[in-house]
Amino acid sequence: MTTTPDDRTDPSNSPPTAPTPPHGPNRPDIRPLLLRLHFYAGVFIGPFILIAAVTGLLYALIPQVDDMVFRHELTVDRVGETQLPLAAQLSAVRAVHPEGAVESIRPPAEANETTQFALAVDDVPPDYSRTVFVDPYTGEVRGALTTYGQWMPLRAWFDELHRNLHLGAVGRNYSEIAASWLWVIALSGLVLWVGRRARTGRLRRLATPDRAATGRRRTMSWHGAVGVWILVALLGLSLTGITWSRYGGQSVDQIRAHLNMTAPTVDTALAAAPGADPMPAEHHHDAAMAMGDKTLRGADVALAAAQKAGLSGPMWMYPPAGADQGWKVTEKKRDWPTRYDAITVDPDTGRIVDRVDFADWPVLAKMTNWAIDAHMGVLFGVVNQAVLALVAIGLIFGIVLGYRMWWQRRPTRGRSWATGRPPLRGALRQSSPATMLVVLAVAVGVGWLLPLFGLSLLAFLLVDVGVAAIKERTTVTRS
Repeated sequence: MTTTPDDRTDPSNSPPTAPTPPHGPNRPDIRPLLLRLHFYAGVFIGPFILIAAVTGLLYALIPQVDDMVFRHELTVDRVGETQLPLAAQLSAVRAVHPEGAVESIRPPAEANETTQFALAVDDVPPDYSRTVFVDPYTGEVRGALTTYGQWMPLRAWFDELHRNLHLGAVGRNYSEIAASWLWVIALSGLVLWVGRRARTGRLRRLATPDRAATGRRRTMSWHGAVGVWILVALLGLSLTGITWSRYGGQSVDQIRAHLNMTAPTVDTALAAAPGADPMPAEHHHDAAMAMGDKTLRGADVALAAAQKAGLSGPMWMYPPAGADQGWKVTEKKRDWPTRYDAITVDPDTGRIVDRVDFADWPVLAKMTNWAIDAHMGVLFGVVNQAVLALVAIGLIFGIVLGYRMWWQRRPTRGRSWATGRPPLRGALRQSSPATMLVVLAVAVGVGWLLPLFGLSLLAFLLVDVGVAAIKERTTVTRS
């Protein structure tokens, strides 16, 4: 979005003047304030957003590469006629990997896929698992990888790069700052760009650059047009990015709970519901009992119950946490049309003791889930990835153009090196009392919800006040 005023009042082209006092019904006094906010945020927050855009672009391009690299673990060499029981596959896993406890089991969703057993072990990073891949037809262990949820190692590496630059909790601050400011920069830039187009009589060409223009005007036109094209995507990425943030995410969780946007979960307690759909227990005393995985009894019973209940792959099965708990089986089909039905199964009888269907989720919870999956590039498959890649490229292009405008605005006389002057100071003081009150209320409210946004905004104000004081003292001394 544009960071400079109309060339006719550009401080780089004319002597500095005080901001125009408010007049007219459209309250133009807000424009200098937005201009200064957009400029400072673009200059100082731009690097954070640029890093997020570059790492996000890499993440959007990696899924197919990930599948190719780990094809041996993810698929079988030959599709057989019948699959071995999960109990037998677990025995094969334990023969090679006796360490850790089984966190989850992912049965094959397609005929050529392997079964995945996720193990909780101490020698992998937090939130990661050691996943063992088994040929469901022969029981061959085809390998073990360190995975992050559903992601294989390569995709998990790029995911963490985008999320925290592999710097742990400290690195998450960078992505939170980027997400917290992205929507502010985008919306303020839109207001400025619409105002400029309206003043120059080119409002209908809001999304097209001025190819005939030269210099900074041409750069600005491309900056504004590209921003218009990717605006909606930027707002969505900003909002969903905040949901994963370290501090702002806590505020989002509270809002989601208050607005009934949280996805419901099944109760895994066996006595939670009277149950339904009883079925005979088969393979009750499976091999897992002998291996010491007593909570894994009834894995095949739970799988059969889930299939009979209409659940289909990709599915994840979570073992009971104790003798009074049941198997949790949930669908996780994240591409459109999505499926997230979940049930709890009694491992002894095969009864379904609780069920939550995706159709019964609150509308806002569904929309939140879809938005997050779209952010991750999985909702619409390759099309989703392509859109994310184009948005990331557009964002990178827009940021580079923004810095180019700053460079083009620099003084060309005097010192051999100088930067572009920021918009004039004092916009808030020149605003009407009502405008000032609204701006302060919004800043405090957003800063409370998004702490890193509030702290960085406060830092901008302190630096700005400090620079103003130094300049004023220097001027007085010279006089």
